[in-house]
Amino acid sequence: MEISLSKRLSKIAPSPTLALTAKVKALKAKGEDIVGFAAGEPDFDTPEPIKEACIQALREGFTKYTATGGIPELKEAVCNWIMEKRGLKYSPSQALVCCGAKHALYNLFQALLEEGDEVLIPAPYWVTYKDQVAIAGGVPVIVPTDIASGFVPDPEALKEACSPKTRAIVLNSPSNPSGVALSRRQLEAIAGVVVEKNLLVVSDEIYAEIVYDGFRQESIASLGLELYERTFVVDGVSKTFAMTGFRIGYIMGDPKVIKAMNMIQDQSTSNPTSIAQKAALKALTLKEDVVSPMVRKFHDRRDLMLAGMKRIEGVRCFKPAGAFYLFPDMRFLLGRKTPKGVSLETSAVLAEALLEEAKLAAVPGEAFGMPGFLRFSYATGEEEIQKGMDRLYEFCSSLRM
Repeated sequence: MEISLSKRLSKIAPSPTLALTAKVKALKAKGEDIVGFAAGEPDFDTPEPIKEACIQALREGFTKYTATGGIPELKEAVCNWIMEKRGLKYSPSQALVCCGAKHALYNLFQALLEEGDEVLIPAPYWVTYKDQVAIAGGVPVIVPTDIASGFVPDPEALKEACSPKTRAIVLNSPSNPSGVALSRRQLEAIAGVVVEKNLLVVSDEIYAEIVYDGFRQESIASLGLELYERTFVVDGVSKTFAMTGFRIGYIMGDPKVIKAMNMIQDQSTSNPTSIAQKAALKALTLKEDVVSPMVRKFHDRRDLMLAGMKRIEGVRCFKPAGAFYLFPDMRFLLGRKTPKGVSLETSAVLAEALLEEAKLAAVPGEAFGMPGFLRFSYATGEEEIQKGMDRLYEFCSSLRM
């Protein structure tokens, strides 16, 4: 008997970043000396007080179902955190705790989108936005940016991309994969389009605490009541506190939509893991600053990787103000051949050749809507970064026309 699959699956694809990360782990498990710049997670250990809170919850028997949308004290802590960090006032009825920020986005698109609704997604974009919009019945409308403008979305291009079916825009600042962090002036320009075209805003701020060089992170929701009412702020503890495996994210916004998302969560996952919620509560209420030391290390790693990129003649690389990625333009390498005779026709082929011939893992730009680019994560140690940059330099130097 042949079992047919749902047609909706034709709209999505496996996550290329997760697939590549899994491949790198498998190669390392076989003893391969791979330098991995593919993973989008901090390499730091979760701070001890957070781990202890999780263990304590386990010992105290906090292992049963909780309220679907999160325990009350965690929702209160989320509201206090967002108020302290971004000056946004929300009540617990405007907050939902989910199984990661990705889950929050999924619930939101399911709650908001009707069949055929369009969502603007500036490119480069995080790999999941497009597929989540599609599986909710929406239509992702990709709006290109370019490295010359620092990957900042052009308000006129956004306006031109709108149609009567456009429902929302996705903003990710700081961005995965580019590291661009939008200034208040840039947010204001985008906000003008949002109001004029009557759009909702999905503001993914998961990297908000990982910023450099004195950049001041602001949310588009802070630009006045009208923007506040249109915006859904998505965040979580994964990147900020090195808690990726705990799977705790949250979303803030209109209480009617939050209630609808809670209902969707009722019928899918139910509550996020009980002991992980206790760990997240500890993270958001810590008196000790455990974030700044990690950010300082990321800053130094960014500069080390940038220095390595500058050794390579022809590469163009934007200096990121946030997150932990470089997204260099590698189109100058396309058309060349590797020592093993592989013709580098696309950045996907380039990434594969890097892994096979240089034992270096980076994610091709096709995954982010920007062919010709590669994403390098510097969420790894300085020694690995230096080794990886040496391998990249040697690989690029070995190519021939």
